[in-house]
Amino acid sequence: MADRTTRDGRPLDLHRLHQFLAVAEHAGFTSAATELHITQQALSAAIGQLERQLGVALFDRSGRRLSLTPAGEVLRDGTRALLAAAATLAEQTHEAGAAAPRPFVIGHTPAITAEEAYLLMAPVRDRLPDVSLTARQMFPDVLVPALYDGEIDLALRRGVAMPADLASAIIAYDPVRIAVSGNHRLATRESLHIDDLRDESVIVWAPPGHSFYTDFLLSTYRRAGIEPTFVVNRIQGTPPITAVVDNNHIAFVTAPAGPTLAGRVTVIPLTDPPLAPTQALWLPHTVSPIRDLLTAQRLGHDHVARP
Repeated sequence: MADRTTRDGRPLDLHRLHQFLAVAEHAGFTSAATELHITQQALSAAIGQLERQLGVALFDRSGRRLSLTPAGEVLRDGTRALLAAAATLAEQTHEAGAAAPRPFVIGHTPAITAEEAYLLMAPVRDRLPDVSLTARQMFPDVLVPALYDGEIDLALRRGVAMPADLASAIIAYDPVRIAVSGNHRLATRESLHIDDLRDESVIVWAPPGHSFYTDFLLSTYRRAGIEPTFVVNRIQGTPPITAVVDNNHIAFVTAPAGPTLAGRVTVIPLTDPPLAPTQALWLPHTVSPIRDLLTAQRLGHDHVARP
């Protein structure tokens, strides 16, 4: 097996990595030292020892502002995941001896409904009935930080790109349908084709380039030779089907077909519908039987199992 220790033969010290990350995030020793409650001289010496241990310069000190070298950028990105994994291990160890372990928390974006999150929990409910589960809706921009901070144990989103220093898997695909208000001109249709939507404005939760789901819809339209008109929803954090209440837009949803919200919204199937992926994200270097059940499942119901 290859030697995975540092140049001096010693493993990396987590406390020193924590100090390095503080300097990297503050782009300087003064503010980092204040945060860590140590002197600037002691912090500078600790970073110097870390650089000698690794055999590379971590910071470029030539300018007025401290900046990371390419080696420092690699260490910064890996350090975040490593420190988060260490904190998770400490928490799991504590919970193993606790009388009442804390719930396993699943964060999900608004594009994945609470109902869909509940269905994804089925393997845990069936095989680990004593485990407490909590689903928490979160906006996409806070999902990954919540993993690093230990606020959630697993993140679910519509996406396919794997973030740096996180583990991920596509665990389901959901057929996309069209939601319209109950009095929309399309509300009486039994099914729709993408060409039927050519002149309709699409309500989304973020503009193209800021949301995988919006980009996914844009690519669906463009494959059909259509340039869509997007309108950003002024109300955030509510179920996707509510986006079309009291307006004449359409929304792409994964909710079941049929009337909903007491008839105020109708969900209509698409012929040859695109499949929206559900991606799970979690901290690497961590072990969780609960997470393994969630990420290795084969789904029934409206979900399509990953290939």
